[in-house]
Amino acid sequence: MLKKELRTKYLDLRNTASEEDVYNASITIANNLLALPIWDYTYYHIFLHSTSKKELNTSLIITLLQGKDKEIVVPRMAKENTLQHFLLTDNTLLKPNSWDIPEPVDGIEVMPAKLDVIFVPLLTFDLKGHRVGYGKGYYDLFLSQCKPNAVKIGLSMFGPEENIADVGPQDIPLDHCVSPATTYTF
Repeated sequence: MLKKELRTKYLDLRNTASEEDVYNASITIANNLLALPIWDYTYYHIFLHSTSKKELNTSLIITLLQGKDKEIVVPRMAKENTLQHFLLTDNTLLKPNSWDIPEPVDGIEVMPAKLDVIFVPLLTFDLKGHRVGYGKGYYDLFLSQCKPNAVKIGLSMFGPEENIADVGPQDIPLDHCVSPATTYTF
């Protein structure tokens, strides 16, 4: 299937999920992350979720990272489909943007080249590690700015599609994708 068709399909599936389904999937995914060999790094980038869009609850992963004393970095949307990245501290003020996604107002900026592990939002993914996001290209550009050996981990409520038909050269594949049922390594 094409990205546009997959985007529609998985937005519809997510919209029919209950709050309890989303929360349970979020807990299971956070627990499944513990089995990945990613805990010796320092800088972890994670997206903040939108409750109104029924995105996975990433606050559970943030709590896990805090418990492991990791440096947590969160994004803010900037101009021309770019992201800025800020260290999440006790003093970080978060404010919802126009898409109802919490973002840091300001703080200590962290460059993408410093990031070790990146948790990537997505709607779906395929068996080769390609992902379908919302279609604005924020993460495609961001991932291209990260060091090549940064570990890229997708978080998905659903299992994979066999193939995404219109993958392009700008699409950077994931290293892992964690769903409630299985962790995929590519």
